[in-house]
Amino acid sequence: MRRSRLVAYVASVLLGVVATLTGATAVHASEAAATGYVALGDSYSSGVGAGSYISSSGDCKRSTRAYPYLWAAANAPASFHFTACSGARTDDVLAGQLAPLGTGTGLVSISVGGNDAGFADVMITCVTQSDSACVSRINTAKAYVDSTLPGKLDAVYDAIRSKAPSAHVVVLGYPRFYQLGTACLGLSETKRAAINQASDHLNAAIEKRALNHGFTFGDVRTTFTGHEICSGSSWLHSVNWLNIGESYHPTANGQSGGYLPVFRSAA
Repeated sequence: MRRSRLVAYVASVLLGVVATLTGATAVHASEAAATGYVALGDSYSSGVGAGSYISSSGDCKRSTRAYPYLWAAANAPASFHFTACSGARTDDVLAGQLAPLGTGTGLVSISVGGNDAGFADVMITCVTQSDSACVSRINTAKAYVDSTLPGKLDAVYDAIRSKAPSAHVVVLGYPRFYQLGTACLGLSETKRAAINQASDHLNAAIEKRALNHGFTFGDVRTTFTGHEICSGSSWLHSVNWLNIGESYHPTANGQSGGYLPVFRSAA
């Protein structure tokens, strides 16, 4: 086959693959939209840090810029219930977020586990104390992730499946927080590396439990690469002294550019 014909052939094959994948994604989104969508979880799903909070959501700080709201606006599901809440742990999801789930629920999204593992206390320790204190606190959190969190996640995932037996469930993970090896004010390289390793450790535990339940895991570390704190183009807030609760949470760009593409692909 002559080179020009070979190039044309390869191009046509690639275009066909892209068209097929794009069509499949559109069909999948259409099928999901034909049923109800329920968005569960913690602040990374409610949209803390993205602004534009829905006034009726109060301290849960649900944002119109959060990935669940953006996906629902684009796909118009038959129903949309947004119960994710800032600060939520697994027990909070079980106690207060599952009511909208039912046999008509076709799609569920959730991020949870970071607060159970003591995310806020880890970051406070690492910001205010020494390298060794930071690493020690992280090791305590990792031990919790190994010993206790799997059972907590199982309880949530079992309840979701029981209440919404036909739903496609997408479990979203957490980004790495820091770009390493760059000049950056703030935490030491030792602390940054330890925090990133802790995020990886947490994601691995969440992914394992999600897959064991037949759920889809959405890994946002890929989309956040190049947009971590210290990258110069961060999609994550660093310490925000004016609004401390938004610290280490995705910005609006982090929701639309980091979380939404992963969820859209997985949904």
